[in-house]
Amino acid sequence: ARNAPSTEAPLYKAKVIDKVQSEKAALWTGQLCARWSVRVIPFVNIETIPSIETDPDPAIWVCNHSSMLDIFMLLACDKKLRGNKKRPIKIVYWKQLEDNLVTKLLFRQCGFIPVNMADNGNGNDNEYDMSSFRSLLKDTKQALEDGFDIGILPEGQPNPNPEAGLLPIFSGAYTLARMSKRPIHMMAMHGVHKLWHPENGMECTGRNVKIRCYPHGRKYASGDEFIEVFTKVVGHFGQTGEDIEDVQGWLDGTKWQEQMQESA
Repeated sequence: ARNAPSTEAPLYKAKVIDKVQSEKAALWTGQLCARWSVRVIPFVNIETIPSIETDPDPAIWVCNHSSMLDIFMLLACDKKLRGNKKRPIKIVYWKQLEDNLVTKLLFRQCGFIPVNMADNGNGNDNEYDMSSFRSLLKDTKQALEDGFDIGILPEGQPNPNPEAGLLPIFSGAYTLARMSKRPIHMMAMHGVHKLWHPENGMECTGRNVKIRCYPHGRKYASGDEFIEVFTKVVGHFGQTGEDIEDVQGWLDGTKWQEQMQESA
């Protein structure tokens, strides 16, 4: 529509800065606003468990998904979780989130990457528009070349009952990591759905949120290995707010190798 607000940043429109500079500035501003917002929200108590690298390499980041507030929480806590020298990140998101004008403005100005998916209800199997994946791969490749990391929520849509485990995992993060030759790093959240439940909305049933950034990202040998490790590590944290026993073994691949040897 002619009177619809522009999603391009003013300085970029005026050609004072280029597109990448504009996206990084928008991301920095969005994260700053998110950090201050969670400080003034009286009913939120956030515990972060960081993993800070002094010289981070380009990476694909993955996290569980249980609330419409997940991306907001990740933006708010990114500095604490990954440190001052973190690489800027572009998040792959469900395009229908653009129905919210504020979300649309923020995500587009930050250069986040949309993917089309059917609105078939929380907790149901995802139905992706495969025709949008060519654009997704192109945008992801360009983002990595521009100095961004990529963030993906492999469950696709909010999980209304994370205490029962993860929703079916989409292996697209593994595919992107393999094609871009980048390691996968894992994050996990617990309790966000009690602030804003995917089915019951802002019916607050708990105020304690834990967000974990795991160390030692790596390249996975197969999609099956990635899904299994994500389920064990991130799924367990999403259920309990605690690490699974021998989490390091799952992260470095030794537990997966043991599992393969036992099943051989």
